[in-house]
Amino acid sequence: MSATASNQRIETNGTPVTILTGFLGAGKTTLLNHILSNQDGLKTAVLVNEFGEIGIDNDLVVSTSADMVELSNGCICCTINGELLEAVDRILKRPEPLDYLVVETTGLADPLPVAMTFLGSELRDQTRLDSIITLVDAENCNARVFESEVGRSQIIYGDILLLNKTDLVSTERVKELEESLRSIKKDARILHSVKGDVPLPLLMSVGLFESDRVATKADHDHHDHGHGHGHDHDHDHGHHDHHDHDHGHAHHGHDHADHLDIEGYTSLSFSSDGPFSLRKFQNFLDNQLPESVFRAKGILWFNESEKRHVFHLAGKRFSIDDSDWDGERKNQLVLIGQEMDHSTLRGQLKACVAKDAGKGFS
Repeated sequence: MSATASNQRIETNGTPVTILTGFLGAGKTTLLNHILSNQDGLKTAVLVNEFGEIGIDNDLVVSTSADMVELSNGCICCTINGELLEAVDRILKRPEPLDYLVVETTGLADPLPVAMTFLGSELRDQTRLDSIITLVDAENCNARVFESEVGRSQIIYGDILLLNKTDLVSTERVKELEESLRSIKKDARILHSVKGDVPLPLLMSVGLFESDRVATKADHDHHDHGHGHGHDHDHDHGHHDHHDHDHGHAHHGHDHADHLDIEGYTSLSFSSDGPFSLRKFQNFLDNQLPESVFRAKGILWFNESEKRHVFHLAGKRFSIDDSDWDGERKNQLVLIGQEMDHSTLRGQLKACVAKDAGKGFS
């Protein structure tokens, strides 16, 4: 049954669930915002790993709590905060009936274990897995993604392959990617999108998930693949109003435990309770950020600006978008890549904090 623009509730044998997956930087966050903003009467819950990654339109927000944001259109956005099973149970126990549930995986996650959570637990009687949507980055997808175990799993298990950012590549490149996708999955259902803008009836309540197919594939052994790594850092700047005002406030950066190594990828988390110098952070991006960093995202605070800055980097392109602060000001940044020198990167980020104005920065 299609999720058409209707004020009538979807009739199902349980709340329909869509799993949203895709490699690092493919555009899952952008698609989630599109889903949250275009529901036409359907009450949808979106489960994410962190609120900070979702730039929810402040005009839609009704109320917020530690693990939930309620929107004026009836939708809610919730953090997983631990076990997925517990997060879903928390959503389903809400007094307000729910029409739809969307679960976002991390960029390095195999979607199969997430699907099995809904098929092999008490959730089986309360939910109905509708589809797995895999976003594919048309600009940055390459042999490294196709040859990685996680990348192949995301493609193989995707009921819909959403080829995103098609405006950034040529028509020939789009055709090449489609051929590569079909070489991995012959019956691939491929859609194109720019900034995740796809009519929701093509994505939600489509009834494409087949539990028997996934169960069969779950028994198939995955093989290790080599990882070619190399890309250009030809960054497109979404923010260029740069000023240089250094101040000598005493602040410090905080290091966080890095995530476990997944197929050679590790993540580095950094935060500081003092603002970055805009000039220094620009220098970090232009001259110090290594090609081994494939994905970065965060909330940035600059000494020269009163705005909150949402930062995204995927492959060779990054953007910095402005919004208003609605809480404590601090820098929170995550870098993901292969063979990263964590110690050097931490030192370079600490040097970007405005307290180090003019000290040992090149």
